[in-house]
Order: sequence, then C-alpha cells, then structure tokens
Amino acid sequence: MARTTGSDGEKTEAALREAAVNLIARFGYEAVTMRQLAHEVGVQAAALYRYFPTKEDLLFTLLKEHMDALQSAWANAEPANSTQDPKLRLGLFVENHIRFHVARRAATHVSNMELRSLSRDRLSTILRLRGAYEKELRAILRDGAEQGLFAIEDVALTAIAIIQMITGVIVWFRPDERLSVDQVTRTYHTMTMRLVGAPES
Repeated sequence: MARTTGSDGEKTEAALREAAVNLIARFGYEAVTMRQLAHEVGVQAAALYRYFPTKEDLLFTLLKEHMDALQSAWANAEPANSTQDPKLRLGLFVENHIRFHVARRAATHVSNMELRSLSRDRLSTILRLRGAYEKELRAILRDGAEQGLFAIEDVALTAIAIIQMITGVIVWFRPDERLSVDQVTRTYHTMTMRLVGAPES
C-alpha cells in the first residue's frame, strides 16, 4: 500500500535527511556512519536501508534536494517578466541566494564540501544542476552588459566571483551578532552592483 502524505515513513525519512545534514556538516561524510545516523533518529540501523540503500544514496539525495530547492526558490523570486531591468533581477538574485543559504547553513556546508564523495555519474548530475543555476546569473549579467547597464569584461568570471562572494556569507555570518540578514543583504547588494560597474543610484 502506498504511503499517504505525512505518514510515519515519510516523517522518518525527513528526520533521517535532517539528521544526516547536521551530522555530516559537523563531522564530515566519511566519519558519519549509518549506525550513528540511526541512533540519532532513534530507529534500527537496518531500517535506514529501506529509505537509502547505500550511504552514497543518502548523500546524493541531500545534495540534489539542496539544488532543487535553490532553483525553486529562485523561480519564485525571479520577476515574471525575464526582460525586466537586469539591475532589479541581479538584486533579487543576490538577496534570494543569501537568504536561502543563511537559512540552510548546514545543508550548504555539506553541498560545498562533500561533492568529492560522489561517484562520477552522480557528481555530474549535481554539477549540471549547479551549472543551470549559475546560467541564470550569467544571463542577467549578459543582459545588463548588452544594455549598457553593467561594465563587465568577462561574464563567466564575474558570475563565479559573485557566486563565491554571496555563498561565502555563511562562513562568517551569525544572526545574533551585529548585523542582521537584511543588513548583510543590502551591503552585499551594494558590493555586487559595484562589482558589475553599476553602483546603486
């Protein structure tokens, strides 16, 4: 019989994914065992394999889920009219990216650090998803450059620089310190506009 939405099985799987993200972010993929994960969630180790036949299956699920959620978040944040002002679109891209990753610090850490643990085919899948997401940013930068709004010599390199800068927020940001998410987002928005040669008006 198929499980219904919100069934114990689905709740257990969600708990496993959440626990796995936190454990891997803390100890690293290689150090975390399925037995340790089962203990964290309070299930028998053998039960894990009903959800994730291998440890790599679990990691791949976590990384793909992260990228799918990021793409979905941007799809919801992006203006309906993709021909709108590239400055507006770039600002929304930066804001969405920072807020998404700050809210998912552990998942972002796992996504950034554990690609090396995937097999070649699965790594290729995640890299394709990343490439599709970064293509959205390159399109914004290219539109801005073509319209004379941005002064960019190398779109691809500038996109890499922006992604690295706005993802790096999670390394140092703490919500209980002197800056709020809103303040960080505004500051990084200003820095990004300067980077592309379009200071805020």
